[in-house]
Amino acid sequence: MTVRLGVLDVGSNTIHLQVMDAHSGARPSPTTNFKVELRLTQYLNKSGTISVEGIKLLHEAIAGAVAHARENDTDEILAFATSAIREAKNGSHIIQEINERHQIDLQILTGDEEARMTFLAVRRWLGWSAGKLLILDIGGGSLEIASGVDENPEATLSLPLGAARLTRDFLSGDPYTSKDVRFLEEYVAHNLEEKLPAILRSHDANHFVATSKTFRTLARLSGHWFNDNPKFLELANLEAMTSKLSGMSDKARADLPGVSVSRAQQIVAGAIVARAVMDVLDIEKVEICPWALREGIVLRRLDWIQG
Repeated sequence: MTVRLGVLDVGSNTIHLQVMDAHSGARPSPTTNFKVELRLTQYLNKSGTISVEGIKLLHEAIAGAVAHARENDTDEILAFATSAIREAKNGSHIIQEINERHQIDLQILTGDEEARMTFLAVRRWLGWSAGKLLILDIGGGSLEIASGVDENPEATLSLPLGAARLTRDFLSGDPYTSKDVRFLEEYVAHNLEEKLPAILRSHDANHFVATSKTFRTLARLSGHWFNDNPKFLELANLEAMTSKLSGMSDKARADLPGVSVSRAQQIVAGAIVARAVMDVLDIEKVEICPWALREGIVLRRLDWIQG
């Protein structure tokens, strides 16, 4: 039986509804989507709460997404929130208010759950022949890493090293100052060295995969500058790109192919994180996977329906 699922991702950068037709044993088929770029991290106060203005805009975005889902006859809305709401001090109150007002069941995903759902999506996309996977995902608020040979990873890690978060906290000016860029590079490297567990540091994966808009954008830029296949991203090219991007203005970055105006500011932080995590894990090249968290949520739901 085919079901139409609306996957509502309340992320740090965007509120994104993806409507998919799906049935067990088949590839989920996207039909329509609704997206609002909100950047919740910009509405976090110094106290760690999301501001009144941010909450108002969040409700407006979710109302639009829910209306779009109903207009397109979705059978069920699978709604989840990631790091921005997860870490906000008023996050639980916001979730309760959203669920009551919009009649949905918005759930907060832990960083571990994000990594596990993304890992499932990558495994299903690549199949068992891909061997032992190590996947990387850079979101607006956090970085997720997962590794394993099955559909459930044997090791996961989530760190607050998202591109939007780091841009807000560490980078200012246009273009960014070399001092700020160096400080951010040192901060990211220190966090990875301090918090990366031994099971991931000494991984024996043989297939390295990256998901997320940040990695896809970096791979497209690598293809543009180095004539590389945009389905892959090499560390050597990433190192050259990071230096080049950090010296450019927002407008110059936004004029690059595949870089939106909204992504132009945070692609530098994203490149810094991507380079640092590939370096510390001794990864020379990653394959870009089009499936990520939203697809993982759908696949897990289908597994549950079938069970």
